[in-house]
Amino acid sequence: MNALDLKKIWQDMLRQSDVCCDPLIQGVFTTGITEHRSFDAALAALLGTKLSDRALSVPALSSLIMACLKDTPRIAEDAAADMLAVYERDPACTDYVTPFLFFKGYHALQAYRVANWLWRHDRKHLAQHLQSLVSERFGIDIHPAATIGRRVIFDHGTGIVIGETAVIADDVSIFQNVTLGGTGKTSGNRHPKIARGVLIGAGAKVIGNISVGEGAKIGAGSVVLNDVAPHVTVVGNPARPVGKPNTSDPALSMDQSFPDTDFVI
Repeated sequence: MNALDLKKIWQDMLRQSDVCCDPLIQGVFTTGITEHRSFDAALAALLGTKLSDRALSVPALSSLIMACLKDTPRIAEDAAADMLAVYERDPACTDYVTPFLFFKGYHALQAYRVANWLWRHDRKHLAQHLQSLVSERFGIDIHPAATIGRRVIFDHGTGIVIGETAVIADDVSIFQNVTLGGTGKTSGNRHPKIARGVLIGAGAKVIGNISVGEGAKIGAGSVVLNDVAPHVTVVGNPARPVGKPNTSDPALSMDQSFPDTDFVI
């Protein structure tokens, strides 16, 4: 995929911010978007404001995040790609600024990207502190060592848990209360690997070092304990195949329904 044009995206966000005429929310648009010079600066300030505490002041945390974005520009591109993905897939989202300012699933994912950068730079305690703050503020727990691609969305986000060795490819959609977890005290590679285009429905639990193939769909409330083949829909506890998704990329359609079947859960 070609690099995103962050300058154009930022100009679009500035124009969208001008549309709002409610005086009671204008301050949020000002401090969140219009008073900043770039997407990177706005993102750093936003996360710094939302995640600061007594140990990490707003200026200190925003400065840390800005240093991360300067060191690894791909992180800001990934953040913009995630924002566009929310806009394209979520029918409740009518512009770019809505997920950027108001969606905690988006905020948690971008904070993870910073924590992952800290983890990879051997600043693990600081990464874990950021993980803890995200869990406290947003109710979403992502280990900073997990691997997550771009154009990923956490719809609603509440209750999502992603373990240390989990891998999530590009173009994945995950609904609330999903767990990508281990099977107990086993150490090493112990969490799921989610391929491109997968949709994971609300409340699903995917447990262990298993693979969910490209374009698969996991029904809401399912408990997945074994590998899932590409382009297959699974439901139930334990999850079993019930057919194929209606599209090759169910993550993009956000359709949690599954085919008519005589399968009994």
